[in-house]
Amino acid sequence: MKAMCEKVIPSHNCSWRYCLYQLEEIPFNWHYHPEYEICLTINSQGMCHIGDHIASYGDYDLVLMGPELPHTWQSRENTDGSKHIVHVAQIPAPWLQQQLQQNPELQGLHTLLDHAKCGLSFNIDTAKKSEKLFRKMQNATPLERYILLFQLLDLMAGSEYHTLSTMEFSFAKQLDPAKDKFDHVINYIYDNYTEPLSAELLARQAHMSTNHFHRFFKKRTECTVTEFINQLRIAKACKLLLKTKAPITVISDQCGFNNLSNFNRRFLAIKQCTPSQFRARVQQKALI
Repeated sequence: MKAMCEKVIPSHNCSWRYCLYQLEEIPFNWHYHPEYEICLTINSQGMCHIGDHIASYGDYDLVLMGPELPHTWQSRENTDGSKHIVHVAQIPAPWLQQQLQQNPELQGLHTLLDHAKCGLSFNIDTAKKSEKLFRKMQNATPLERYILLFQLLDLMAGSEYHTLSTMEFSFAKQLDPAKDKFDHVINYIYDNYTEPLSAELLARQAHMSTNHFHRFFKKRTECTVTEFINQLRIAKACKLLLKTKAPITVISDQCGFNNLSNFNRRFLAIKQCTPSQFRARVQQKALI
């Protein structure tokens, strides 16, 4: 069973990613990524696969996994029609290790993160406490989320846990034969995001048909090619709006948008405000 490498995109203005899923069912999606992952699954039961660990899971399933550890949950629709709730935090390993190196207050997390290479499971009491922190993350500012993340890790470090998998499965880089191909496409997008990009062009970079490429890309990023490119371009635009006084029309061109109206429309959809409003809000905060 080949594990697929997943590309994780950090939340806006964050060094890591928080996401809340509300699903009709949880499909089997055997994958891995270079980030640590904290996963809390609520109102759900099914099978859990983490490395070579395979077991049933139930309500309030809380797991911490280290980098490159393949995993998936799988469950069918709930009989009462209610949604499966999944809170996920994905934290880049180099960034997290840097936090530990630079902040002696975090030294107590070393053992937890070392053991996480094999996957760790926590009891229901810890899971319910973690739910309160995850709920606060939903509408939190980036700084508040940063604080909540380390409160969550501190909670887990002070709780009982047991390991799930064996060490061999924490080295999964060779499990996805298409990883190099996917990395090449992502690097190509980052190198050429200011230029016109299409699924057809990127499919040629991956030596795939366009239809196959669409499925290939979405499985690894949880978004379409167009959504990924627009998110990247808007992120670059935000940096220019913050760091320069360049006119918005110039920033639009520098970030690969073909016209200003398209740029404004995409910016509004992703940031819930216009580029002008975004710049004004940041400037106003700087004066407070």
